[in-house]
Amino acid sequence: MTGALTGKVALVTGAGRGIGRGIALRLARDGADVALVDIGPDGIAQVADEIADIGSKATTFVADVSDRDQVFAAVEHAASALGGFDIMVNNAGIALVAPLLDTTPADVAKIWAVNVDGVLWGIQAAVTKFKELGRRGKVVNASSIAGHDGFAMLGVYSATKFAVRALTQAAAKEHAADGITVNAYCPGVVGTDMWVEIDKRFAELTGAAEGETYDKFVGGIALGRAETPDDVAGFVSYLAGPDADYMTGQAGLIDGGLVFR
Repeated sequence: MTGALTGKVALVTGAGRGIGRGIALRLARDGADVALVDIGPDGIAQVADEIADIGSKATTFVADVSDRDQVFAAVEHAASALGGFDIMVNNAGIALVAPLLDTTPADVAKIWAVNVDGVLWGIQAAVTKFKELGRRGKVVNASSIAGHDGFAMLGVYSATKFAVRALTQAAAKEHAADGITVNAYCPGVVGTDMWVEIDKRFAELTGAAEGETYDKFVGGIALGRAETPDDVAGFVSYLAGPDADYMTGQAGLIDGGLVFR
């Protein structure tokens, strides 16, 4: 297997389904060996089989990204099992659809722990390992169009994705001298299980028919279709590869033309 990422070792969190699965498979197709991390074993086991069929190596590790020690253990496993460590994709995330006035402390604590703390622990673990190995690594974080615009009924989710952009910029500035780049990707409306759940929740809150909110958002996309995990994965592979060596601290929109900056 040869490609832009041949000889590199990557770790992808939330790799068992959806965007994370798409990213892991694309990195493997581009030559990387991939550590697959998720909160449960079933999805990542299947993705590991798919990566083996591609011809790259894969290893799996069950971890909750909101737990700092587990994230550090996942990175240690990746480096040990695959013989190095070069790319960290902090992809894992959850959604929260709720009016701001109805959002509870428990809601905020849960989504913040995964979407923000999980990214911070991922940055810490990756940079620590890059420095230990003496490597010029890549950190790639999951933000969102909701990290550029605050969306009604997605206010706290939007806040977490704005926070990811802040962490991305700060980490890029702090670690540029180490040869480590830190960037983020900002997807739009991706046809995954997460958006199915978002749509159902909008239906409950607004009285819209199921599918109506999804269709409304997709209708606003300039390129005229919903996004796929492969659309996101191509951009992530670019950020993880040598063509993005001179790019750091950025949070690029990959949404088909929905939010313009």
